[in-house]
Amino acid sequence: MPLIKSNAGSTTCRILIVGNIGALCAGLCEELKKLGHECILVGERTEALLRDDLVEFDLLVSELASDPPGPNEAAIVSFKLGVTSSPARRAIPALHDIIEKTLAFKLRRIDAAHDDSYLREKIDLELPSDLTLMNSVLEYLLDRVERLGMVEVEQSNLFVALDEAFVNAVKHGNRNNPEKLLRVTAELSPHEAIFTVEDEGDGFDVREIPDPTDPANLFKSSGRGVLLIYNIMDEVEYSRGGAKLRMVKRPKW
Repeated sequence: MPLIKSNAGSTTCRILIVGNIGALCAGLCEELKKLGHECILVGERTEALLRDDLVEFDLLVSELASDPPGPNEAAIVSFKLGVTSSPARRAIPALHDIIEKTLAFKLRRIDAAHDDSYLREKIDLELPSDLTLMNSVLEYLLDRVERLGMVEVEQSNLFVALDEAFVNAVKHGNRNNPEKLLRVTAELSPHEAIFTVEDEGDGFDVREIPDPTDPANLFKSSGRGVLLIYNIMDEVEYSRGGAKLRMVKRPKW
């Protein structure tokens, strides 16, 4: 089912939410319905995969939380938000509201319920290449890192590194093409934060970026973002011909 226009001219998305914690997932579903979107809730991933209308959904939200851990067992929380249809990639204003509402709901109703001292969390996001969508994502990731207490966000310049990674992937990797996806993954624990940013562009050779510290390149902007990322993060690795960036930040213990 493609995106449709309501009488008021707003864009409506068809959203599938997959999760085994009924009250919380139902609450998110209601929040998204208030924005005017059609929302369907299923309890299990296997149930979702058996649906014969999966291709008709514009967005997928899944695995909002895991079951409570047993004795001596770490809590592993996974969360995925993905755009599944091509028309949805072009509906940036509608997607902005959905992403903002979903991440705010998760912080308020789900993340706050966990004892973060033993938490491991994996977040997967697949979004169109539009920087206006990245603001909510960046704020959410920084909030999660700060709640884990492993990095002092304001002193770590983590915002700068992630922002540079997003901008480079959207502008230089995907050329601001909303038909191309940006994939952002965060694996968080009290011991380290691993971020992966991957675009669908042609990549680049990081060795060919002009050295911004060279006096000859003093007034050139190219290369400064990559240099900042290397200086801020503890580990930086480019793969897939430069289209995939992996960054690791650890506490200064």
